[in-house]
Amino acid sequence: MTDTAAIRYLFPPAPPVAIPVDGDGRLLPVGRIFCVGRNYADHAREMGVEVDREAPFYFTKPADAIVRSEAAIPYPPGTADYHYEMEFVVAIGTPVHAVPPTRALDAVFGYATGLDMTRRDLQLEARAKGRPWDLGKAFEQSAVIGPVTRREAFGAIGGQTIRLTVNGAVRQEARLSDLVWSVPELVSHLSRFYHLAPGDLIYTGTPAGVGAVAAGDRLDGTIDGLAPVRLTITP
Repeated sequence: MTDTAAIRYLFPPAPPVAIPVDGDGRLLPVGRIFCVGRNYADHAREMGVEVDREAPFYFTKPADAIVRSEAAIPYPPGTADYHYEMEFVVAIGTPVHAVPPTRALDAVFGYATGLDMTRRDLQLEARAKGRPWDLGKAFEQSAVIGPVTRREAFGAIGGQTIRLTVNGAVRQEARLSDLVWSVPELVSHLSRFYHLAPGDLIYTGTPAGVGAVAAGDRLDGTIDGLAPVRLTITP
């Protein structure tokens, strides 16, 4: 067994990333962040592509991209086209690998509202060249999230409304039943390629209506049955 007291670092390690759990004083430590691309057909069409119904696809964000709801964050560097994407987030609570869809929800701890903030110009430039989306997606403060609600308290996923307003105007609105790939399907599919672990998050995709934000904008995202996610953009 390693004597952790004897470990010496060149510099202090970063503190763990953790998010609140609704109604619980404890925090949920964040592991990996998986994001599902084009999981609402209307959003895929507005991006000029069609949904790939053969299998879901993913990109990732680092855990330190997490920003808690109610934050004020600066407009990010390197972009002139900074976009919001409102999402339903799944938090894994039990280790799982190669689980069938019928048992996939057993691995879910709970759900949250989230924003996948995107440097759209960098993403589209990379897409056009067939390159990874990292510069457009996996940057600091790009994964905003509200408190997690336990799966049992939320209940079955169905016709809940997912909505985002910017400065009070509705920009995105759909139902969770509009997801192309359901939560059990996503957890099952991902678990074929990864050993999913407690604290892993899955951002399940965004509805149509994505758009740019500017300094001073206020974003308010809601999903029926969950705590809201709120964000202010600063200069």
